[in-house]
Amino acid sequence: MYAVVDLETTGIRTSWHDRVLEIAVVRLDETGRTVDEWCTLVNPDRDLGPQEIHGITAAEARRAPRFADLAGQIVERLAGHTVVAHNLIFDAGFLTAEFAKLGYQVPVEAGRGLCTMRLAGHFLPAAARSLQACRSAAGLGLHRAHSALHDARAAAELFAFYLRQAGHPAPWASLVHEAQRVRWPAVVGNGLAPVTRRRAEDREPHFLTRLVDRLPRLRDPQEDAYLDLLDRALLDRHISAIEADQLVATADRLGLARADVEALHRGYLTSLAVVALQDQILTAAERRDLDAVAGLLGLTAGDVDRSLADADGAAGARERWRLSAGDLVVFTGSMTPTREVWEDTARRHGLDVGGNVTKKTRLLVAADPDTMSGKAKKAHQYGVPIVHPTAYRTMLDEMLVAARV
Repeated sequence: MYAVVDLETTGIRTSWHDRVLEIAVVRLDETGRTVDEWCTLVNPDRDLGPQEIHGITAAEARRAPRFADLAGQIVERLAGHTVVAHNLIFDAGFLTAEFAKLGYQVPVEAGRGLCTMRLAGHFLPAAARSLQACRSAAGLGLHRAHSALHDARAAAELFAFYLRQAGHPAPWASLVHEAQRVRWPAVVGNGLAPVTRRRAEDREPHFLTRLVDRLPRLRDPQEDAYLDLLDRALLDRHISAIEADQLVATADRLGLARADVEALHRGYLTSLAVVALQDQILTAAERRDLDAVAGLLGLTAGDVDRSLADADGAAGARERWRLSAGDLVVFTGSMTPTREVWEDTARRHGLDVGGNVTKKTRLLVAADPDTMSGKAKKAHQYGVPIVHPTAYRTMLDEMLVAARV
């Protein structure tokens, strides 16, 4: 009967190449009772926009299906139903734009559906426009905003309130009858399972668990390619989902067993311990850094102790990656403060700032290191490290301290 839709998007304008990032559909019967609900993240294959608002990470979105892979399921859920949304013009605009990119025209538009925001003018004339304001005026509780499923549920409850107020038959009965007759394009569904947001308490399994326990082990592991990638991944003392995938793929390509990789990790940790002990003093900050790296590599505090003990006789400390005046840096993503402030600060301290990533780029600073922006794709292609702004700020401070020595 009714399909209540809510979207999270990378921005507010389809004309600016913004895309759907999350979609939820809550279907209701003629009385407003929930029949079923469905929600999935959508891989937009681009930067995610204002992540501080929608709260979706690129690590989640990049493993979700693309809209093209979901189009059939969306048609199945909307066909024969009257589409309802809070600010229908917005949601209908994005749905029609996404289907148009696939070559389909769909009967989703303001004149064919129902908007709970516009209906408030009749049922809740004193309410403000927002979904929460309308719900409060209707005597409904608070809800979690900027989550497609929670917003769709909240809009569905509000619409059910309108149904009770409207009586039977509802004044929009003609729209309901038309929706049941209108034809939708034949888009075949592929049965892909929805990918939902990860709960805060859910953690990604360590990437070591994805490595194969091959036998026999390599006597002389081809370490350079793997350790070079590890260097770049650990610059910001964080291994992003993309970096974890790359490490696993590199180990697989080189034929490294899990035991080989664990041995490389221990050797890597020892090389960092050599650097920490070069002045014969291990500071609390250096110990915290070694513990942090050990955790990222699947090692323990005991491994750090052994690395420190082995550091005296170890050779081949790894050279510390540092920024230098004149290095070319590029920024991407929605940042606080604004990207312009970050860029101005970088220039003021002697760095060059680029608008796009090239082979000459030294560092890409990303609001989300797992970003799927065009700049990030180029950075991966050219082997340019990608770091979070917090790590970049530390690198900038180290560069300024080194310049004063």
